[in-house]
Amino acid sequence: MRRFVLGIMMMMLFGMPLYGQEPIKVGVLVALSGPVGFIGEPSKKVAIMAADDINTSGGINGRPIKLVFADTESNPGKAALEAKRLIEKEKVVAIVGPTSTGSAMACLKIIQASKTPTIGCVGGTPPVEPVRQYMFKTPQKTVTAVRKVYIFLNKRGKKRIAIMTATNKFGQEGRASLKRLAKEYGINIVADQTFDVTDTDVTVQLTKIKKMHPDAVVCWTIGGVGAIVARNFNQLDMGMPLIQCHGLADPKYVELAGDACEGNIMPSTKLMVVDQVPANDPQKPVLLRFKHEYEVTRHIGKVSAHSGYAWDAMQILAIALRKTNGKGGLELAKAIEGVKGYVGVSGIYNMSSTDHCGLGVDSMVMIQIKGGKWQLVR
Repeated sequence: MRRFVLGIMMMMLFGMPLYGQEPIKVGVLVALSGPVGFIGEPSKKVAIMAADDINTSGGINGRPIKLVFADTESNPGKAALEAKRLIEKEKVVAIVGPTSTGSAMACLKIIQASKTPTIGCVGGTPPVEPVRQYMFKTPQKTVTAVRKVYIFLNKRGKKRIAIMTATNKFGQEGRASLKRLAKEYGINIVADQTFDVTDTDVTVQLTKIKKMHPDAVVCWTIGGVGAIVARNFNQLDMGMPLIQCHGLADPKYVELAGDACEGNIMPSTKLMVVDQVPANDPQKPVLLRFKHEYEVTRHIGKVSAHSGYAWDAMQILAIALRKTNGKGGLELAKAIEGVKGYVGVSGIYNMSSTDHCGLGVDSMVMIQIKGGKWQLVR
């Protein structure tokens, strides 16, 4: 109600209806089909939810945001083509998305050449390291999640680990980060196995790992194959903790893995355990409001760690657009770099010219599945 009244006041302030103003076109580039569609479809709905919130609050200095959607089909090549269409034909001022690291990398050339600020909803680090002027992202970097896992392992005295990583770009990056940071945290990787995201069984790899008797197994993948790892892990009675990555903090993982995911641990945003977040945490009211809107008002589904990425991207973009009065290009990119202290769903963002993600290790928590529910690991 407060936002609605504020919106009316903004309309009166500008002397004409909000929707009488020329809209600012924003592209939403997400996977609405294919293997990553389970992330892209709700991301589209969240982008709509965020646009409604922004427009009800007065839009961008009186101008409404108009979303233009494009489906990457979970294909990097298609993502690049659709990014080109959004920029050259639709004339969008900025893009929110895409929803996979491979697609973001495929779009970099056209994003940079056209000077179109883009805020990705991807977990990988490469799109923003090295820093590229027009590419940003809202999910934590892979290296941030790896550090969170290693800090957790250190606190529990678990030094000998095995890693299981997917052979796609996301898994490869996870593997590289796990290996690169191991020495810094005093971690010894005693087994290193990989699998394809299309595999239907990983028993062979896990059997090799079991023979090495590690203190824990860290797996890095997203999608249904993560549940296959959990089921095979359970069938082999591995006898040590399974730690999944931040990409599997999703109700779909619990649904697919069933009882096999009991006890699994993973880094996540606070959204998955909002009811367990301390009352004095500045994110608490933001998380509660977002979850209610997502699950109860909009009926999008149950929240996952992925749910807030598009929301934060839209809100950060709106903050920057208000500073530029709707202008894009370098001016908008610089304005995004200037966003500080934005309290979002996935963390409190502090963007800069050297950090186009803006989130640190403290934005993540470790969670565990107990009785099919998410529990905060303290």
